[in-house]
Amino acid sequence: MKVKKGDEVVVIAGKDRGAKGKVIAVDPAANKVVVEGVNRVTKHTRVTTTQRGAKGGGIEHIEAPINASNVMVIDGEGKATRVGYRRDEESGRNVRVSRRSGKDI
Repeated sequence: MKVKKGDEVVVIAGKDRGAKGKVIAVDPAANKVVVEGVNRVTKHTRVTTTQRGAKGGGIEHIEAPINASNVMVIDGEGKATRVGYRRDEESGRNVRVSRRSGKDI
């Protein structure tokens, strides 16, 4: 999966097309990502009482996962780009590279 937690992404398909946000969570097994402020859904939670007597619950608005193919990583120039890899000569590790500009992400 080429999208990592903490990446700045733009949604390229779906009802939130054009929205930008930060990746909060990634699920590689399901190929899903959760993006801050995107695909917000209403969740009703049961009202419960804590040990101190405070009540919690009600209606919450949370971000739901979307498919990773519907987002693109934003490079340093602020434009959406595809992600490639190259091998770093010094450390021998893979480094993510912007296909648009060729710079490291």
